Amino acid sequence: MASVKLENLTKRFGDVIALDNINLDLADQEFFVLLGQTGAGKTTALRCVAGLEHPDEGGIFFDSQRIDNLTPAERDVAFVFQSHILYPHLTVYENMAFPLHPRRLPADEIEERVKEVAGMLHIEPLLERKPGQLSGGETQRVGLGRAMVRRPRLFLMDEPISNLDAKLRSEMRAEIKWRHRQLGTTMLYVTHDQIEAMSMADRVAVLDEGRIQQIGTPMDIYNSPTNLFVAGFVGNPSMNLLPCDLLSDGDRLFGRLTGSVQFEITDATVMHRLTALTKDTLVVLGVRPEDVIVGEQARPDAIALEVYSFEPLGAETIVELIIGKNELGGDLILRARAPATLSVKIGQTLNMAFVPERLHFFNHDTGQTIC
Repeated sequence: MASVKLENLTKRFGDVIALDNINLDLADQEFFVLLGQTGAGKTTALRCVAGLEHPDEGGIFFDSQRIDNLTPAERDVAFVFQSHILYPHLTVYENMAFPLHPRRLPADEIEERVKEVAGMLHIEPLLERKPGQLSGGETQRVGLGRAMVRRPRLFLMDEPISNLDAKLRSEMRAEIKWRHRQLGTTMLYVTHDQIEAMSMADRVAVLDEGRIQQIGTPMDIYNSPTNLFVAGFVGNPSMNLLPCDLLSDGDRLFGRLTGSVQFEITDATVMHRLTALTKDTLVVLGVRPEDVIVGEQARPDAIALEVYSFEPLGAETIVELIIGKNELGGDLILRARAPATLSVKIGQTLNMAFVPERLHFFNHDTGQTIC
């Protein structure tokens, strides 16, 4: 097992900066996720840790020992790739045992390790099959098992379940998280899928264009995004982000989204931070769909809005409401999570209100969180 530290890590490919001064600390036995869009630098970071790429600047440390100049074999890491390429002419048993042969382990120890891991992953009946006889989920488990038999200091996983269908992805998320608990090994996991990050990680680092935007627990990042990028990227559906004017009336403070869509800001902490802004500061309102209350019944703080569209999802319905026009004349949409019992029709008028203590405000120009 190992703690891992990336210190001022920078990697360039020609004029492209893939990693820009990255700093990370992974605790021993931690499940740490790098989350970002395609091209954010996630895989490059993983390849640098594995020794498959050499950083241009900065250092990589395992248990406080600098390992930049060690070969991939000397680093004792297991790399699980997005596509599990198994040797087609070997059985599952032989594929799983393959990484152990260079270590010159006794045959009985190899057999013990393979069967132990096969038992963990419930693939004992597959050991005599060839890869061509496996389903997608079975192939994923064999690929994971081939890495697990090595008992490395560190697991590196590069979107290992992104090629599976939704049901299998759900099963494999639970499988990997459970195996991490059993093995007690440090894991650095890369994904663009926020569901994987939210459901599996002890901590998450959100990357964008080679820079770390925020590091924290999944719920910290979801509930307290540090900037507009994180707010818009984490969450499904994503956070509503809407230009907002601030209006004061004596001791009262109001937000105006567009036209007549106006709401009172009542949370004391939010009011204090917003009133401290200079008058020319432009702000963006952020509100999660679950913090938008919609219904047919009137309430004092409600605003009547027209339904643009809706998605019944069984357990809930995602409702899109028209709050006005954007700068290009298109409809400005607000998304809300509604109970499945709410009857919704396109063109229908629903009453909408915000959960006052769950509103977020961002600086329009810098993108940073105000409150």
